Amino acid sequence: MTKFMVLYKSTSSAKEQMANATPEEAKAGMDAWMAWSAEAGNAIVDLGAPLQARSEVHSGSAVDNFSKASGYSILQADSVGDLTALLSKHPHLQMPGSSIEILEMLSMPGM
Repeated sequence: MTKFMVLYKSTSSAKEQMANATPEEAKAGMDAWMAWSAEAGNAIVDLGAPLQARSEVHSGSAVDNFSKASGYSILQADSVGDLTALLSKHPHLQMPGSSIEILEMLSMPGM
């Protein structure tokens, strides 16, 4: 199986989303994630966590980072097509302005 990092992208940060959610909305969101993760089963290597953009380093200097990545997961699948099918029902995609970026994790040569 191939491992993939998926980045959950949205127009508002995870920090903003969590701060603005009512307790009922937060519970409904977590329930949807848990239902999806139960369906995904062994495809999940690391369910991941929310992310907060901080800074980006360029040749030793850091600048503010305005990444749209609001979370990540590490998943595995036989093909990117299989993974895409699994992600098509992901609850993250129910949020307006959201998307999921798929990055294949390559083996390091000689390691």
